[in-house]
Amino acid sequence: MYSFISGTVVEKNPTYVVLDNQGIGYLINISLNTFTAIGEQQHVKLFVHLAIREDAHTLYGFYTEAERELFLQLITVSGVGCNTARLILSSMTVEEAVDAIANNNIRMIQGVKGIGAKTAQRIVVDLHDKVGKLEAGGNEISPIGHNTLKDEALSALMVLGFNKTSIEKTLDKLLKQMDNPNVEDLIKESLRLL
Repeated sequence: MYSFISGTVVEKNPTYVVLDNQGIGYLINISLNTFTAIGEQQHVKLFVHLAIREDAHTLYGFYTEAERELFLQLITVSGVGCNTARLILSSMTVEEAVDAIANNNIRMIQGVKGIGAKTAQRIVVDLHDKVGKLEAGGNEISPIGHNTLKDEALSALMVLGFNKTSIEKTLDKLLKQMDNPNVEDLIKESLRLL
């Protein structure tokens, strides 16, 4: 529903920030990493996620899109809710978390307060193939599961009647091989291989 909210910082503490955007104050839950990144800035832009439950509509804010992307991946894991994901992102940087997941470092994930062995294992098993390596020189992660090109190509190929698992394997392979592909190229190459 919301992609980002930018505004003037009215109140800030390590767990939340209140941003004034055109006279509306948005209370946004944040991680310690986002708190640190905001620093003394008076005007900030936070990428947000709106979590809707029966008893609450809660905004979670992130200083980078990479942090939000990892948060969204974490909350897909059974047993990991928004607050647990935020705790993970407060205990580790995005790079550290991605590295721990990609390298099956269950002990590092288990080092986060409140994360047991089973939950840490589930995070690694569920997200190992979804977290991409950090791009050289950038702060962005390239999560395979949320790649727009891949999603569009996957959707198109599923409409054509192909098996989702086969399509995903083919697209992952092509994305690693092709330089700057567009959706059409991905679909054409996939059709050749499927």
